[in-house]
Amino acid sequence: MKIACLPFNPIQENTYVVWDDTKECVVIDAGNCSPREDAALDDFIGRQGLKPVLAANTHGHFDHTLGVGHLKQRYGIPFALSEKDRFLLDNAAVSGSLFGVKTGPMPAIDRDLDAETEIRFGNSVLRILRTPGHTPGHVAFYEPESKALFTGDTLFRESIGRTDLPGGDYSWIMRSILDVIVPLGEEVHVYPGHGPESTIGHELLYNPFIVEVLNGEVNYRDR
Repeated sequence: MKIACLPFNPIQENTYVVWDDTKECVVIDAGNCSPREDAALDDFIGRQGLKPVLAANTHGHFDHTLGVGHLKQRYGIPFALSEKDRFLLDNAAVSGSLFGVKTGPMPAIDRDLDAETEIRFGNSVLRILRTPGHTPGHVAFYEPESKALFTGDTLFRESIGRTDLPGGDYSWIMRSILDVIVPLGEEVHVYPGHGPESTIGHELLYNPFIVEVLNGEVNYRDR
């Protein structure tokens, strides 16, 4: 599986295009929010000769969904998101205004990830992992052959996602990280929703949120 990261919008959200030798591709967390960014995404897809088949989202925050409408309109592909995060789409205009970003209409959900366990495209399979905490319906996408994990805003390089926004929960995001993500193995490569790439092994050593729990300094389940 091949992966490209395209940082988009004023919040510098990581949009990922993933594909294999069949040229079918999935766009994860499309954050493109202007004609220039739409063109940049379309140009990349065109240069690689790719065929988009799905816009899949780790969660429903506006900075991760700004480009989904463009993908649906241009390529006629469905949008996959947990129904638990629908309320975030409904409130995107208000959320965006707090960051000075005009959102426009949000896309309708075509596939509820709560009802699915995997995403198939070409010869590839992305496993859907439930990782609530940043949002109620947050998921991660994992491709075991290449050990690629798309964590959205659950796990960043040496940090974690915010839990002070509507629907956020610190104890749940830590459960997701320690019970779902960490057991995948130290060699797994982490592709987060913002910032640089990492590995689970690196996070076990240098992520202060993880280290303080593993060292017994914090009992996250009591928060």
